[in-house]
Amino acid sequence: MFFGTYTPKLDEKGRLFLPAKFRDELTEGLVVTRGQERCLTVWSMEDFGKLTDRLREAPVTQKSTRDYVRMLFAAASQEVPDKQGRINIPAPLREYASLRKECVVIGSMNRIEIWDPTAWATYSEEQEQKFSELSDEVFPGI
Repeated sequence: MFFGTYTPKLDEKGRLFLPAKFRDELTEGLVVTRGQERCLTVWSMEDFGKLTDRLREAPVTQKSTRDYVRMLFAAASQEVPDKQGRINIPAPLREYASLRKECVVIGSMNRIEIWDPTAWATYSEEQEQKFSELSDEVFPGI
């Protein structure tokens, strides 16, 4: 499980140092791709496989399924962390998420998200009030 907020930097070659707490689960490889709200999502190979299995069950006759699969997989990049715990973030993905040198990396249960710091600050501020209200929607009856 991934949790916490970290602020690693991209190096001049577009590599990101993964937070040390995340590295053990990702040593065998990972997939980095587009996320929602213009962030990047990092999946372990195992969890990306589970996501792929679920998408295989979705009806390809639905345009929304085809659109989602195309956008997700067209941008996906399989990476293996180097000995220093760095992963390459391809240029198109850096552009998509507006990543420069500074980054915010958050654990989000079974995945990691990589954000531009300004975008994360804006998103967090917008969601802060909704957070308490969402508990009723996410956990009805509790």
